[in-house]
Amino acid sequence: MEKASCNPAPLGLLGFGMTTILLNLHNAMPESIPLNSVILAMGIFYGGIAQVIAGIMEFKKDNTFGFTAFISYGFFWITLVGIWLLPAIFPGTAAAQGVAAVPGPAQAPSHMFMGYFLATWGLFTAFMTVGAWKGNYTLRFIFASLTVLFAMLAIRDFAGLHGTAFAKLAGWEGLVCGASAFYLAVAEVINEKYGKTVLPV
Repeated sequence: MEKASCNPAPLGLLGFGMTTILLNLHNAMPESIPLNSVILAMGIFYGGIAQVIAGIMEFKKDNTFGFTAFISYGFFWITLVGIWLLPAIFPGTAAAQGVAAVPGPAQAPSHMFMGYFLATWGLFTAFMTVGAWKGNYTLRFIFASLTVLFAMLAIRDFAGLHGTAFAKLAGWEGLVCGASAFYLAVAEVINEKYGKTVLPV
């Protein structure tokens, strides 16, 4: 007899969605919402660790797509927080505006290198979007909008557009992406609880 198991996707989607919303509130309104410990903690624990846990649970359900997505994006958040914090933790570097002032054990990356980092994740997300197309409409939207978000953020860094209207527009696009993941998570929980489609996906 097969052992029953719950659906881990809502946990992973909430970790991704809520953390994405908080970071992109900063991106959309940097003057009023600074990059602070709330965003960093969410990136480590809910966006990071909770997604990794969801990915491990997807592995046990033989879901390669969910396993790859949740563990990858979970460690994306942990990596991103590490990129922000490591230059400030180690001496001999300056993390101001993401550009190292002097050589040291942990240099903060240039905007150009951050552009490559984000573009690489955008390429990965574009391929994951192909897989997401076998899922429901909301899942398709999440991955498609995330691909666009990574592209916009990479362009922002490559072109040095921080603080511009384009950078803020990327933040608003990220809010839509995060909100769509939040909606799908809530929909899956409520629809399963009621045994019918309460929130369409």
